[in-house]
Amino acid sequence: MLLYYFLIIIPALAVPFLLFSYLQERKYRNKPYYRLTDIGWRNFGPAADAQVVHSVAFLGDVGAFATDGTDPILHLLEEWHQTYGAKGTALFLGDNLYPVGLPPEGHRHRAKAVERLDLLMGILKERAGRSIFLSGNHDWNKGRADGYQRMLLQEQYIVEGLQDEDAYLPRTGCPGPVAIQLAEGLLLLVINTQWFVQRGEKPLGSKYGCPYEDIEGFFQELNAMLRQNRHQRVLVAAHHPLYSNALHGGKFTIKQHIFPLTAANKRFLIPLPIFGSLYPFYRQLFGAREDMSHRRYRKMRKRLLRIFNRYSNIVYVAGHDHNLQHFERHNNHYIVSGSGSKTSFVKKGGKATFTLEQRGFFVLNYYSNGEIWMETVAVGDNEVAPTIGSVVFRKELKSILQPAFAQQIS
Repeated sequence: MLLYYFLIIIPALAVPFLLFSYLQERKYRNKPYYRLTDIGWRNFGPAADAQVVHSVAFLGDVGAFATDGTDPILHLLEEWHQTYGAKGTALFLGDNLYPVGLPPEGHRHRAKAVERLDLLMGILKERAGRSIFLSGNHDWNKGRADGYQRMLLQEQYIVEGLQDEDAYLPRTGCPGPVAIQLAEGLLLLVINTQWFVQRGEKPLGSKYGCPYEDIEGFFQELNAMLRQNRHQRVLVAAHHPLYSNALHGGKFTIKQHIFPLTAANKRFLIPLPIFGSLYPFYRQLFGAREDMSHRRYRKMRKRLLRIFNRYSNIVYVAGHDHNLQHFERHNNHYIVSGSGSKTSFVKKGGKATFTLEQRGFFVLNYYSNGEIWMETVAVGDNEVAPTIGSVVFRKELKSILQPAFAQQIS
């Protein structure tokens, strides 16, 4: 009798629930979600007399952009360069090349990877301003044991191509942090979060040119840098987000529960309701190495947040999930800007203030009056973004700064 209830009644209840949830989900796919207090964002903006001191464009996961001249993200990047010129920093947040980073000579993916890098660097070299690349899991050959060598190949290619020793950070795959003063009152810290989840060889210590022999030194140095710079705005750039309403944060679509084989191939539309939820539940509870639920990722996230929560002047920006998200937590701001070449599902609500499943990127403008305004630009001729480069969200990122003498305080 119990088996009868399980095989008949439970599926009979589950199927209508899944169908209803799917229909609700479809209503907000590809539409922006705004926190209630941010719905009227169009009515706000920087003061009319405020001048942009520095602008930072955050482009995550650009590694699959089109090379035939039609890619809208590259057109948006061109427009941003023309607007801000020498006052701009283009920051590429990792996964710069899909699917396996920059392979060695003779590899079947080598030619396409080189074509993409050459095209991108050709654009960057023609424009004023700074360009900085970070590495992501795909740049480390999706975290495989030989990923360190793949990352070094890409680093060398970009540094030589742009003729800039700071074009790829942190150097030699060290964890960081690396500090760059973008403008007076605006500091950039670059960290390598892939180090914490990487398998196989990964650099640490003087042998690799890293400044400390134990990873505990990274956390101590990061905390010291933040403590010494409590008087200015600090941008922390990495590949892996610390908050996310998307895949790597354990959020799945109803379709993924019903058709779990689409995780391997989008054409594998074989319905496996109930049993199909085992894979999403596994990713939520235990996770792959690139998921927040994985023990290594979880440990890294916990340590970073423990440090960041001591301060109130941080904007943390990452890619990894292929969408656009903003969170405001403990007086700091957390941004996911990972839809440089792909898009994927992002769940609305929760701790997020803004989410959007659409190609685009975030821009942070630092003004002469000390304010930082975040803008989200998206592509596509639709109701969300009527024109390529439409601003679909704007928000002032407020911080609580300490006086300059606070850097002396332990």
